[in-house]
Amino acid sequence: MNSQVSAFKLLPSVDKLLQKEALADVIEVLGHDVVKVKVRAAIDQLRNAIAANDLNVIKQLESPSFIESLCVKIVDDLNQESASTLVSVFNLTGTVIHTNLGRARMPEEAVAAMSIAASQATNLEFDLETGKRGDRDSHLEKCLCEMTGAEAATVVNNNAAAVVIVLNSLALQKEVLISRGELVEIGGAFRIPDVMKSASCILKEVGTTNRTHLRDFSDAITESTGLMMKVHTSNYEIRGFTKSVSETELCELSRQTKIPFVSDLGSGTLVDLRQYGLPYEPTVKDTLDAGADLVMFSGDKLLGGPQAGIIVGKRELVEKIKRNPLKRALRIDKVTLAGLVEVINLYKDPRRLSKRLPILKDLTRPLSDINALAERILPLFNSMLEGQAAVSVEACKSQIGSGALPLDLLASRAIAIRPVADRVGKDAFLTALSLQFRRLPKPVVGRLHDGALIFDVRCLYDEEGFVKQLKNLKAV
Repeated sequence: MNSQVSAFKLLPSVDKLLQKEALADVIEVLGHDVVKVKVRAAIDQLRNAIAANDLNVIKQLESPSFIESLCVKIVDDLNQESASTLVSVFNLTGTVIHTNLGRARMPEEAVAAMSIAASQATNLEFDLETGKRGDRDSHLEKCLCEMTGAEAATVVNNNAAAVVIVLNSLALQKEVLISRGELVEIGGAFRIPDVMKSASCILKEVGTTNRTHLRDFSDAITESTGLMMKVHTSNYEIRGFTKSVSETELCELSRQTKIPFVSDLGSGTLVDLRQYGLPYEPTVKDTLDAGADLVMFSGDKLLGGPQAGIIVGKRELVEKIKRNPLKRALRIDKVTLAGLVEVINLYKDPRRLSKRLPILKDLTRPLSDINALAERILPLFNSMLEGQAAVSVEACKSQIGSGALPLDLLASRAIAIRPVADRVGKDAFLTALSLQFRRLPKPVVGRLHDGALIFDVRCLYDEEGFVKQLKNLKAV
């Protein structure tokens, strides 16, 4: 009992602790009230421990360095609590445009423009010539039209939103014809039938899963038909006994019947990727040239910009979309707009695009460079995991990701970590090791595959930063 009484007397007051120099910096950053709450909680916790006769705590209180240690713990706890949960990571998964890891990295020009837009007032919706209200789409509509051949353009916050507002604006309470083989589900269980229902449209499937003919569309047209739609099956491919209706055929049917035809490209690109040694992906211009009335595509996939849903096509249809009340709810903010404008401007110089646009830089990175990087960091892994695992550089395949060109893979190199042959609990070892890499100051995200932890180094550029932090890896 006497030790408890003495321990209670050793407890500092809240005000006394707040005056300690060790807390000055955190008070400056987080504010007096926030730190005060934390200090009071820490003292209450100590008081409860003393009341429970916790001898370890009582002994700590008697130490000359106790107050200093308590302040350090309070600062650490406050820093941890206030730290952002959104952090940068090393993407070594082998999926370049990884949806869960933020999709496309943006170029320096876009990042700089976004920073300015975020920190300053801008002419977002202000016409500097007339001094009156302007249209935020005006900042990018002209350049989008020049690159795609469209008459008009508008932008919303992602491609799913683009599909919703197009359907709601042009086919409200009407039937939308779409091939049964294109009723896709993308990430997060986002399904085309559900999208149409939420947009207050009536889905009318035509054809079969593997074969759809032009006559299937023409036979399905009634007075209730509002749109014909084609969805680019970007995240899978059907092979074998198949038949699909081309954009050109649907565009001709659209002209004959006066029913608009819209195409959802999903990923979408403004350039022919074949000029960079990559597989062909339908471009927005190709689809419009084929006769589509509207084309929708993403801003943060193959385009290499911020998250956005871009709609281009005939002026009368785009204007109708702009008048939809949903447009205000789905519009992009000034920061996204600033970044998107800069990314689109880079496409005006296609010769330098692969060096200036990070997504193309990643996709076209020479295999020799990737292999040399893997060989340089291999010895560090070997010394770090000696006796625990066999580490080697292995050939692997990177995928583009986010539904783009799902069957086209890129030759790459990876660090492959496999537990030693006589190790017990190999799967548990790899799982624990993978977790340790994800707990590094800048988390390293790889993939577990076929009894190994794989780190595809295609997207690893900060070699020095990556190597430097490996010393923080704990033993498994």
